[in-house]
Amino acid sequence: MTKNKLDYKLAGVDINAGNEAVDLIKDSVKSTFSKNVLIGLGGFGALYDLKSIIKKYEHPVLVQSIDGVGTKTIIARKLNKYDTIGIDLLSAAANDIIVMGARPVTFLDYIANDKLKPSVIKEIISGMVMACKNSNVSLIGGETAEMPDTYLPGEHDLVGVITGLVEKDKIISGDLISAGDVLLGLPSSGLHTNGYSLARKVFFDIGGYGINDRLDGLNSSIGLTLLEPHINYTNDVFKLLDRDINIKGMAHITGGGLVENIPRILPKNCMAIINKDAWSVLPVFNAIQSIGSIDESEMFRTFNMGIGMICIVSSDDVSSIKQLISVREVGEIVSGAGGVKVV
Repeated sequence: MTKNKLDYKLAGVDINAGNEAVDLIKDSVKSTFSKNVLIGLGGFGALYDLKSIIKKYEHPVLVQSIDGVGTKTIIARKLNKYDTIGIDLLSAAANDIIVMGARPVTFLDYIANDKLKPSVIKEIISGMVMACKNSNVSLIGGETAEMPDTYLPGEHDLVGVITGLVEKDKIISGDLISAGDVLLGLPSSGLHTNGYSLARKVFFDIGGYGINDRLDGLNSSIGLTLLEPHINYTNDVFKLLDRDINIKGMAHITGGGLVENIPRILPKNCMAIINKDAWSVLPVFNAIQSIGSIDESEMFRTFNMGIGMICIVSSDDVSSIKQLISVREVGEIVSGAGGVKVV
């Protein structure tokens, strides 16, 4: 009896598909390269020349962060629409380092799935490339992993690693925050990349809705509303920092919402008072709360509720900031033992 010869493809990994994916994305990825990128795709590592950049700094500090998009990828799969989750990945990572005053310069991505489809990889990378170009970030490398039996059929896992630079004496740490300072909120576009496990439970299990169903108050279907890209605040934040406006502290409003992210930057003798009537909560959050019968306190510690970034500034700077970017005054800093109070 003759046995069939076993190869990697029969075991579930298609090397040719991986090569095809690289061929489909290499030109668009190269379009993000600055003159500092010294090697193209295909090397064992990425080379990035810092000489011209560090000349602009007296004491440059490297800032790095790693993030993912969570179960938002399930919404992309349900809609068979993958051109925005790459945007989400860059935004989630970039926002985590700009809060320290760091300017993003390079990005690495990791895309894993059970079975590699080059056309889907191309779609994911297309959004990532657009997002990188919009904020002058070089997508200098990545990894595409095909891992049958590790991931569910059709699912993807995305991870991004971002690197930025900040002048040491301009690192934004929150140490200078004091009573009387103002909390300015930058609006979000929706859930961004947090709270999707609860949102899916509410809409699809409790509510029994389909991905393409529409609800009163939502401008798009449930699926497209949930897939709305995560906003990248890099350009807005640097409109302020490049003009030497003193931002005392910033918080990226991710998992934990306003009530758990703002305390990460507060001095021990300060607390934040949030006025929930200072902005209009996005309709998607009202729908989630209503359908799921979720307590308001749980909503505020799970979702961003329509505010994706908080900047804490002196009251003297509020007027100048409002002339440069779109913000809302959403609260103030008072003396206290830390934490956030929503009123």
